[in-house]
Amino acid sequence: MANLQVRDIDDRLYEALKRRAELEHRSISQEVVLLIENYLAHDTKGSEQKTLGFLELSGSWIDDRTPEKIVKEIRSSRTKNTSGSKTDELFD
Repeated sequence: MANLQVRDIDDRLYEALKRRAELEHRSISQEVVLLIENYLAHDTKGSEQKTLGFLELSGSWIDDRTPEKIVKEIRSSRTKNTSGSKTDELFD
């Protein structure tokens, strides 16, 4: 069996790992091996599919109008807010 040595682990991370191993009645080494096994067994292809599906949904849409025409329509549909007593050129 191969050996693995990990250096420069943050003290807080080591203490958390140690507590978790104690709670599960395992050695730190056993806990690390189990964590790595669980991580590697995780369905990464399913995650990739979900990511690709999300990216597909969040992509651009097809529209015959030019970007300038779309912006013009959006701006023309806006109404001016007159509820404030003071006007602010930045937001008007």
